[in-house]
Amino acid sequence: MSSSSGPLKLAILDDYASIALSHFQPLQGQVQIDTFPSTLNARIPDEHAKLVERLKPYTIISSMRERTLFSRSVLEQLPNLKLLLTTAMKNAAIDLAACKDLGITVVGTTPKPNAVKGYDATNEITWALILGFAKDVVHGDTVIKNSSPSTSSRVEDPNAASGGWQTHLTAGLAGKTLGLLGLGKLGTQCAVTGMLGFGMKVLAWSSSLTQEKADEAASSRGLPAGSFRVASSKADLFAQADVLSVHYVLSERSRGIVGAQELAAMKKSAFLVNTSRGPLVDETALVEALEKGSIRGVALDVFETEPLPKDTPWRRSGYWGHNGRSRVLLSPHMGYVEEETMHSWYEQQGRALASWIKGEDLKGVMQ
Repeated sequence: MSSSSGPLKLAILDDYASIALSHFQPLQGQVQIDTFPSTLNARIPDEHAKLVERLKPYTIISSMRERTLFSRSVLEQLPNLKLLLTTAMKNAAIDLAACKDLGITVVGTTPKPNAVKGYDATNEITWALILGFAKDVVHGDTVIKNSSPSTSSRVEDPNAASGGWQTHLTAGLAGKTLGLLGLGKLGTQCAVTGMLGFGMKVLAWSSSLTQEKADEAASSRGLPAGSFRVASSKADLFAQADVLSVHYVLSERSRGIVGAQELAAMKKSAFLVNTSRGPLVDETALVEALEKGSIRGVALDVFETEPLPKDTPWRRSGYWGHNGRSRVLLSPHMGYVEEETMHSWYEQQGRALASWIKGEDLKGVMQ
């Protein structure tokens, strides 16, 4: 614990769902607690300055994984910061080397107590998006709620002509090729769901993936060798996939790994799903492809900039899916914000802070 004579101050950042405070309330007599639910993007110079000014007074910061960027340039200007709490045991937004140099302790969290090995909530959002897009669930819901039987002769309006009923055809999944960009833990879960749940063929690729590794991934889930085929190249993966799901680790090497060339290789009937990290996909190239209707569409849970700015092309109401443009299904990064997980993470942060105040050994120290 810090030996500072001043009061301990805790800043809770990016708690969009407003659930964190209750997990820190037992410490309110010992710590001044402030919450800042709106994210400041340290990559933007003006917001970088505002973030530093916001956080300067605080001894402890509670952060949510990869929502606020803690670069060296930010951390060096936070002289009072002694304890940085984060969720999970990885956070690419925290410069751990800088934390070490500056004497800042970083503490992460472990999975929820009732976590089932081999299963992850992100796979659930992946398949919610795949099914939601393929079966046009959101549009169907909108058509039903916003249309009523009409005797109008304006047959150019399909909703009016049908009374808001079955205005689109849906895409089938059985027998189709599920293309996976990455076959790690989450890619393997997605592969198993597609194969066993929907009768899809699985084709995967990554820069280090071999057929032997793919067979090991299949075997880990009780499936025979050859269940997951490895594409001969990234271009081959994109050309063959009917559904292309991204499950890649973001790094400087993988940033923009899905670009104009990969999108151009896709079938016009295929669609892209990204529940991994927004910057893996070149957003400018993706918007251009969708504007042209080059692919069936896209389903996204992650974006280049989060939260989405107001002027993003993704917020265009009544735009996507019309006049030859591809369809778009969006989710506000819901892949990991499952209620039990989120509450468990904040509960662990509260316990870690209590231990730190008492000078006890900390669990989950990342640095």
